[in-house]
Order: sequence, then C-alpha cells, then structure tokens
Amino acid sequence: MTHIVLAFEDNRLIGDLFGQFDQNLALIEQRLGVDAIARGNQVTLKGTQTACAQARTALEAMYQRLLQGHEIHPGDVDGALRMAAAAEAQLPLPTLEPKSRLAFAQIATRRKTIVARTPTQDAYIRSMDRADLIFGTGPAGTGKTFLAVAYAAALLERGDVARLVLSRPAVEAGERLGFLPGEMKDKVDPYLRPIYDALYEMMPAEKVDRGLQSGMIEVAPLAFMRGRTLSNAVVLLDEAQNTSSMQMKMFLTRLGEGSKMIVTGDPSQVDLPPGQLSGLREALGLLTGIQDVAHVRFTEKDVVRHELVGRIVTAYDNASREESEARERRYAERQRDADRGETTPRPRKREAAVS
Repeated sequence: MTHIVLAFEDNRLIGDLFGQFDQNLALIEQRLGVDAIARGNQVTLKGTQTACAQARTALEAMYQRLLQGHEIHPGDVDGALRMAAAAEAQLPLPTLEPKSRLAFAQIATRRKTIVARTPTQDAYIRSMDRADLIFGTGPAGTGKTFLAVAYAAALLERGDVARLVLSRPAVEAGERLGFLPGEMKDKVDPYLRPIYDALYEMMPAEKVDRGLQSGMIEVAPLAFMRGRTLSNAVVLLDEAQNTSSMQMKMFLTRLGEGSKMIVTGDPSQVDLPPGQLSGLREALGLLTGIQDVAHVRFTEKDVVRHELVGRIVTAYDNASREESEARERRYAERQRDADRGETTPRPRKREAAVS
C-alpha cells in the first residue's frame, strides 16, 4: 500500500477540485480503487502504487485547469483519469511534459474551451493542427464530429479561414424519409442537425445565423459540390462512411489553397445499398502514408457519452467479430474439404420408369 499526501495552495479552488460533496474524489476512488481522504486543502491517497500515481496525476492536471480559469465537470474528471492511465502506461503521447505533468490539447472558442478527454482525442486535435486532410473514424460518442466542428469554429473566429463549409451525404439510416418540403437548405438540415447543434454550442447563436445568411457558414450538400474549388476554408464531411467511391474522390479533390478538410465517419455503420463500396473505406486504404494526410482511429475506449454507450458499442463489436470469425471458419472448412476431395457429389436425377 502507498500513501500520498497532496496539498493545493489556492483554497478557493478546493471546492471545485474535490467536487460537491467530494463527488470528484468519489469518482476517482471508484475508478482506481483508492481511498481519497480530504482534509482542508489536502487529500491523502491510499492504495496501490500505480493507482495512487494515476490519482495524483489526474488531480494535479485538474488543479492546473482550475488555475487557468476553466471549470471541472464529471466528464473532465473521467478524461483526466484516462490521460493519467495512458501516461502511467508510458504510451507515446505528445501530451506528456517533464515532471509527468499532463498537458491536454485544447480548442478555444468564444463560448467555451474544449479539452481533450482521451489520448485519442488529444492526438486528433493535434493532427488537425498539423495536417491539411484529417480522417477521424470510430464508433458513436467518441467526439469525432464535435471536436471537428469546435476546431473549425475556432479557426473561423480567429480569422485563419474565411468560411466554414459543412457537408454530409443524404442517406437515411434504415428508413425512408420521403419528400422533404422547402428550399435546398431546408431539405438537408435534418441530415446536418448534429453539426448545427455543435456549432451553436461553440459560437453565439446570432453569429451562426449571420454566418449562414452571409455564406460565411455554408451548407453544401455532397451531391452538389462537383466542379467547385474550396479555398481558404475549413471543409467538414460528416458520416463519410455513406459516401460512394466516386463521391469521396470528388469531395477530396475540392480542396483548395489555404484550406483544411476534416472527414469523419464510422466504417461499422454503413447505410449504403448492399454490395456498394464505402468511399471512406476505400480512401483510408488508398491514402495511407501520404504526407499531410492524418488518420486518427477512435475505439470504444474513447466513448465520452454516457458510460453505457461504451458497453453498447463493445457488445455490437463483439457480436460482429464473432460473426466474422464464424464466416472465416466455415470458409476454411469448405476449403479443406475441397482440397481433400470430400465435396458432396450432386445427387443423380431419378430415371423415369420404362413402361
């Protein structure tokens, strides 16, 4: 057993650090199996050496956030614990600073500052800084689209780009919506609602509305982007797993000077007709290793929604993996039987009786 006593100088931040009724400490105890005993501006950690080290790293990272003027929510506590666990495992993360202090990648917008909550989110934000074409793939709830919209809004507010172009393939998820009334924007709005929700969370509503009216924020249906060159813009394609091969090639070749392109999607949730190749899957295979192209893969461990979402994703992934393994076993058995010459002979037709 290890005992660690931490003391925090600014008493005004202790309530936010420990949480209401010490709920943040309780979450740390639950996740790491340690005892966290608060007394004044000190907290005593008791448990295994590894668990205490992770708890210490997480608490110090949270305290630094508070010193910078940010708030701490339960999701931030969970994010600090994930990052601390990654640091303890000595993963090759760009977030590790000297003295084992964690520096979370951040996106600062006018309304809020978004901080990475998992190592993969951290790598995703840093990839958007480095590359011109970024692919973010993985299951629902990992923050792919949310972080992409936040990054795009930050660039737009800083004046690094002149406009934001939002696009998404109009493919229904398993049901027919039929005819949608209104102008083009009205018809595609239902498909882009998740992007709008994130955008309104990052920017003042009146600025978003003015941007939509002036064209600074543009809704561009994927089917009508052919022939354009998108320069000095952030171009975001969401639900890219539902693009065809031709659509993806057309979209990627719209990239102009001074622009960034962010493509997000979940290859396991393709809603295309059976037998049609997903443009996202093809692009990921073709563009591997090309300079200025980054691909960040999220997993169920990066889910930052309700804790149950991660378990749901894991259950579906396990079922899909078992089905794939069963198909491979059946195929291998048929191949072995064919090699041994043990294929079942086709039954002969019964000869008609001669009268």
